[in-house]
Amino acid sequence: MPPTPKNDKSDPPLNFPFLKEENRLSMAMENYLLSILRLQEQKIKVSVVQLSEYFKNLPKAEGLGTSLPSVSAMVRRLSREKLIQTAKDKQIEFTTLGLQLAQSILRRHRLASRLAVDILGVELKYAHREAHRLEHAISPYLEHKIIEVLEHPVTCPFGHPIPGSTYLTPKDLIPLFESNPGEIYFINRIPEDDEMLLEYLVENNFLPGTEIVLKDISLPRGVITVSCLKVEVALGLDVSKKIWVTKENN
Repeated sequence: MPPTPKNDKSDPPLNFPFLKEENRLSMAMENYLLSILRLQEQKIKVSVVQLSEYFKNLPKAEGLGTSLPSVSAMVRRLSREKLIQTAKDKQIEFTTLGLQLAQSILRRHRLASRLAVDILGVELKYAHREAHRLEHAISPYLEHKIIEVLEHPVTCPFGHPIPGSTYLTPKDLIPLFESNPGEIYFINRIPEDDEMLLEYLVENNFLPGTEIVLKDISLPRGVITVSCLKVEVALGLDVSKKIWVTKENN
């Protein structure tokens, strides 16, 4: 398991101030804001259709409908609450308040996944699912205690930055798809949403911090081949665009 990246102990716990009083949304609304922000992180233009497809990968326990009518209804509700707005091209965007709340939810989610893996010993392939269950129950006080116990982590176990931490994006960070054949790279972050894909990556030790070499990109077959710890790993081109690498192991 990759070590937990941490802030220096002299750093402040988070740049985000903790809320003095809880003003929590419903579980469904939190999941929508979290999902919109996750898609935005992947440089995806978020729409009702994109959300509907994305929800199909979430744990069933989240209770989110994946039909277009149900997703459209919640998007309208979030818009009425002034948390999001829909542009003329139907792209969903955050309001200032919506973004602040989404970042808070994402922070709790990634802290929960760190807690599950580092402290509770949850297998990495189950961490995303368990984090979805935990994130809704974490109060501001408990969040602060988790950060202290984890010694101020800056990324989740999948390498994604924790909002509000002192994480700095590596200057040479690129998608695996854009890497050069034959050169050495280090995995920086991997997709956390697809449990079947995650299980495949874990089985092949394709994890943050691991050294890899791009062997081949076959556009006709839609496959990219990577050498990971002397084992060849085949990935779809779409997946390779969601895996980020660096030339140095940050």
